[in-house]
Amino acid sequence: MKKLGLIGGLGPESTVEYYQKIISKYQERVGTKEDLPEFLINSINMYKVFELIDSNQINGLTDYLTDAVKKLEQIGADYAAISANTPHIVFDQVQERVQIPMISIVEETYQAVQEKGLQRIGLLGTKFTMEHDFFKTPFSENDKTIVVPTASEQSYIHEKIVKELENGIVNEQTKADYIDIINRMIDEKNVEGIILGCTELPMILKDDDLDILLFNTTEIHISKIVETMFN
Repeated sequence: MKKLGLIGGLGPESTVEYYQKIISKYQERVGTKEDLPEFLINSINMYKVFELIDSNQINGLTDYLTDAVKKLEQIGADYAAISANTPHIVFDQVQERVQIPMISIVEETYQAVQEKGLQRIGLLGTKFTMEHDFFKTPFSENDKTIVVPTASEQSYIHEKIVKELENGIVNEQTKADYIDIINRMIDEKNVEGIILGCTELPMILKDDDLDILLFNTTEIHISKIVETMFN
């Protein structure tokens, strides 16, 4: 069985969810609660990642994440995954510099949207995910449209992710505001689905909150991670 190397800490709350759900999905796959997957976690500093991106130190971010994956390589990981959307800004650059294959949360989310046949999809996440093109590229290359909130809405979403969700705080007013933003995107931009492009967003937005498909990038990523253990 292949051994996973997981880059965590991006942030801590979602890393806990990755850990628990990887175990749960693995046990579903093997059909028993009396077995556990053996895998490796390298927990790095979310705030350092944000600082590097905010100051446009893309090479520094690549170095930081490459070093994190290489440490997992050295202790026996057969493949790797980064438990967050934002660091995928440099996913391709990191993959080029490491020996083991990596599973992209962006590519797996694109495949999930493709399976549903949607053409116009809304994207929520950190300001870095919404501002940069790394998440939008596979969609635009295949004639699909990614729609993001307004600049002021992006700032609000990002602030609440960093100050609340990254610290495990689920605020009902924030949830209501997020839902209002999504409903505006449905009404004004005709989006057919919403990508929860931050691994903390499923803490606050659930499938039954909205009359639209939500793509939980955490769930999508974890499903592929566990599948790869057996391949």
